[in-house]
Amino acid sequence: MSERNRYAKAKFLIVDDFLTMRRIIRTLLKDNGYNNVEDAEDGAAALQKMKQTNYDFVIADLNMPNMDGLGLLAAVRADARTANTPMLIIAAEANKDHILAAAQGRANGYIVKPFTGPILTDKIVQILDRTTRKSAGSGRLIDHKQNNSG
Repeated sequence: MSERNRYAKAKFLIVDDFLTMRRIIRTLLKDNGYNNVEDAEDGAAALQKMKQTNYDFVIADLNMPNMDGLGLLAAVRADARTANTPMLIIAAEANKDHILAAAQGRANGYIVKPFTGPILTDKIVQILDRTTRKSAGSGRLIDHKQNNSG
């Protein structure tokens, strides 16, 4: 299995207040073999979705109304059910304070817009490789080595 589609069955949640950016990220994901993608317009809407559905990966914009990416990160980490969900923060700038805040909030990664499909995919694979190793046996993340016949 190629590196690009190793996690093809992962369920993604894209959180961004701009519909165009959500569509761009969705297209980049689909172009790289990730087809199980949902989205939310801000952190508050994302939390509502996360109460009803388990996601394997969350990609959240830093700056959004109602609840920003750092607020969403804090809420996700505070909930035992979602605390280990991998989260990638995306931002319009490489602000050191924002990067530090994301790291302190236990974000799994941080990338700056604009980014390409390969950059996004590489970051996702790196994060899922790290988090899958850490949570082996927890059943939280997709186990891509198991028999998928059932």
